[in-house]
Amino acid sequence: MNAPVVPKQRMKVPEFLAWAETQPDGRFELVDGIVITKPLERLLHNLVKGAVARALGDAVRAAGLPCTVLISGAGIAIGDHTVFDPDVSVQCGQKLDLDAMLLEAPLIVVEIASPSKARFSERLVDYFSLPSVCHYLIIHSEKRAVVHHRRNGRGALDTGIAHPGDDIALDPPGITVPVVALLGPS
Repeated sequence: MNAPVVPKQRMKVPEFLAWAETQPDGRFELVDGIVITKPLERLLHNLVKGAVARALGDAVRAAGLPCTVLISGAGIAIGDHTVFDPDVSVQCGQKLDLDAMLLEAPLIVVEIASPSKARFSERLVDYFSLPSVCHYLIIHSEKRAVVHHRRNGRGALDTGIAHPGDDIALDPPGITVPVVALLGPS
């Protein structure tokens, strides 16, 4: 297996997508035009990601909503020079183009805290620059807490911290998820 040759020059989103599609292995993001290689995940991170996707998927199915839950690998473009690869995302009401590499209108974005992801405050600004994003969840499984940033009806953001025993209301799309279901193994 050959390691990918990561371009050093700045790219725009279409160039990045064309390059990424030719890579046989690896996970990448484009941050301010620079390709970033994503490291392998710790097993805990992977288990929590699965728990989040299951919990959101169960809530979507129970509510009968036309939403799709996606795990990492579905990119979200922020402007012309950035593509993030969140751990889990949810898009509602739009038929997915199954050949696309990017979500058109993510509603919920989830990142799982880990030592390699220390730039959540920068991503908060970027994710909420998209009009479709209503919720940004940061899962702190080891601290047994979820930080929930949500767009309110006044054009601002509200932030709360939820713990096991709490529920998180995600409206839109109109689902409620128990925090304990988002945290993975304890």
